[in-house]
Amino acid sequence: MSKRAAAVAGYFYEADPGRLKYDVVHMLDAQDVEFRALPEALIVPHAGYVYSGSIAACAYKCLLLDPHQVKRVLLIGPAHRVYVEGMAIPSVDYFVSPLGDIPLERKALEQINSLAAVQVLDEAHREEHSLEVQLPFLQTVLADFTLIPVVVGGAAPAAVAAVIDALAAAPGTLVVISSDLSHFLTYDEAERTDADTCQRILQKSSKLRSEQACGAAAINGLMASSWSQHLQVSLLQACNSGDTGGQRDRVVGYAAFALH
Repeated sequence: MSKRAAAVAGYFYEADPGRLKYDVVHMLDAQDVEFRALPEALIVPHAGYVYSGSIAACAYKCLLLDPHQVKRVLLIGPAHRVYVEGMAIPSVDYFVSPLGDIPLERKALEQINSLAAVQVLDEAHREEHSLEVQLPFLQTVLADFTLIPVVVGGAAPAAVAAVIDALAAAPGTLVVISSDLSHFLTYDEAERTDADTCQRILQKSSKLRSEQACGAAAINGLMASSWSQHLQVSLLQACNSGDTGGQRDRVVGYAAFALH
């Protein structure tokens, strides 16, 4: 069986399985989140855990309400390393993290591969961190699940929405959108910009720009999808790297949302 190896273990998060599991559980335990219903979709950041891990944990803790209900995860995030025309899916059978192997749902990947904007491109996944950093959280909070990983490049909202509409309605499916917010503004500028972006996401805008959120194309696709029209958006937590240990002259913004 072919596997996509972890690319940023030891860089964005601990490579040692024991230390990684400790870090993830500690971040989850530190979150005071109460949710009465299991989210159908999450929007989470994807920086190193020291910077955005606590924000991501705030979203993933919601899944502990009923971790056995989620059977597969449609994980969509932006391309950082490789230019992608449209969207890229992998050809491999497993994604690997220090916490173990996650089986990919090949049938679902074959289904969306028939869409015009989707191509098989392993190179887009090989070093991509936006999806990888979500895996240890998913492995910690969920029981057995399969993964449907999609990297988004230059894709219109309607194209991303077509992927979501094709897969999200199936029972047991969770949609996870990976996105940070603004990049390399001053602390005060980022607070103003990110507050506006968060408000647009709460209003389910499908017209975010890449300077507002690096995963704008993925978020826009989610909000443009027919599947999401019955969902409401909640902001769980927001901050920036200046709040979590970074310098305040060039910060990156983070936020976590649940759709339910």
